[in-house]
Amino acid sequence: MILNNMQVPFLSLKDVTALHGAEINEAVTRVVNSGWYLQGEENARFERHYADYIGTKHCIGCANGLDALIWIWRAYIELGVMQPGDEVILPANTYIATHLGITENGLIPVCVEPKLDTLEIDDDRIEAAITPRTKAICIVHLYGRCACTPKILDLCKKYNLKLVEDNAQAHGCWGPILNPSLKGRTSFAEVFGAHTADTTQYDLLEGNAVNNRKNPTEAEEVMWSLLKANNIGLHFRRQHVILNYIVDFFCAEKGLTIELDGGYHFDLQQKEYDEERTKHLTNLGYTELRFTNSELLCNPEGVLAKIKSVASKLPSFRANSLPSLQGGDGGRLVRTGSLGDAAGHSFYPGKNLGALGDAGAVTTNDDDLAACVRALANYGSQKKYVFQYTGRNSRLDEIQAAVLDVKLKYLDQDNQHRQEVAKLYYEGIHNPLITLPKRLDDANNVYHLFPILVNNPSLQGGAGVGLRDRLHDYLASNGVGTVIHYPIPPHMQECYAKELWNVYNTPLPAGEGSGERLLPITEQIHNSELSLPIGPTITAEEVVYIIDLINNFQ
Repeated sequence: MILNNMQVPFLSLKDVTALHGAEINEAVTRVVNSGWYLQGEENARFERHYADYIGTKHCIGCANGLDALIWIWRAYIELGVMQPGDEVILPANTYIATHLGITENGLIPVCVEPKLDTLEIDDDRIEAAITPRTKAICIVHLYGRCACTPKILDLCKKYNLKLVEDNAQAHGCWGPILNPSLKGRTSFAEVFGAHTADTTQYDLLEGNAVNNRKNPTEAEEVMWSLLKANNIGLHFRRQHVILNYIVDFFCAEKGLTIELDGGYHFDLQQKEYDEERTKHLTNLGYTELRFTNSELLCNPEGVLAKIKSVASKLPSFRANSLPSLQGGDGGRLVRTGSLGDAAGHSFYPGKNLGALGDAGAVTTNDDDLAACVRALANYGSQKKYVFQYTGRNSRLDEIQAAVLDVKLKYLDQDNQHRQEVAKLYYEGIHNPLITLPKRLDDANNVYHLFPILVNNPSLQGGAGVGLRDRLHDYLASNGVGTVIHYPIPPHMQECYAKELWNVYNTPLPAGEGSGERLLPITEQIHNSELSLPIGPTITAEEVVYIIDLINNFQ
């Protein structure tokens, strides 16, 4: 018998904020005391850091995640890429915001069923939904699970479609291994297994790298002469692009990077950037050594000895030996939010990367789209008092930007905790009334939510709405908070009931399927889904308590 001796909220935002409370308070105070509350340094810093983290050239902060999606579609219309009446393919199983961004702009949503085991859009059904009016595919990384597949990328290329990501729930998630040939360029990854940037960003970075090679500092010349002489038996490249970074020196065989720091690296803002970059590369398996210019110039033999010592202890390095690249054949490893042409992000407080209020952003490598989105979100103005578009006020305020910049530093760490909690759920839940979604590699799931499906075979289609509600009430009576995501799918909402495009909310006519509904899998999911507590503050003891409750449910 399980005693009701524990209270486990679905997600305590107060506890989440307290994890980094001192830094958040300092950031908020800094903004308050600065006297600058909109479109200032905090916005610029967060946009730069988040773009670097996601792996895109641009990040444009805006008021919320829905606005981020609205501005992407609106920008494509303003730029002449699309026009009202064009079709966008999207998953039927999603939160209504994905639909709202499309319909707000007079575009037509074309719903495609998900796979029941992944809960994400079924890539085998997409091609049948493509018509001459189709201009884009919008994927949703729902629940924190990567929804992108190589097949979706191939379809976008085959039919010249834009790929837009709704990345509201998957901050920090990695996408599939992208074959470099999709972008028409053989990447360094194919040869050495290292990670490279998106083609658009790569060209910019490589141009900067070439310039750096032509104009080295005194310390860089000294270091290059030492490494080029093969004094430690390893081959190094200089000014090499990894992801969206340029590292001073790189040994592919060992995954070893070497950085030489001049005086500007002691600037507080630059130090923060360097620390974030180091953490990012370390998480991918790279090893970094840093030396100051004076350290090298005063003691080159000592620096070389340290490099040799560290390198001798490192195993051979291949990027595809990393967990996030298992099963791949080389290619680019990129995060969700940088897989397609543009992505909308929500920083609602309950997200993996959550603000203290509403906040959102658009990421893209498209210069024209970025400029248009930024203008649209600022009344339509690219220049003060000059309005190219009829936009709206949709700006990210300085306090939210400052808070997000603090929490971004800990996002990978917090996501790892979610993955550890999910592992306990997957290994511990053994109730035949419960179905768990197909387990993805941790690299491809940051577990914004942990959805389960409550089965009831006696109901048509296996949908267990009654049993699902009983489980919800049972867990609540034992102190455990759960949430249904989402009880009514978008195509069944009243706001879309009379829309001409919405053919999904009525049974098929007699003789065309015996009155069956068009989106039965989506409706089955929405009738049986229940989300369990998961987040950066839940404890293993609390998770075991929940598992025991579920396994004893009848």
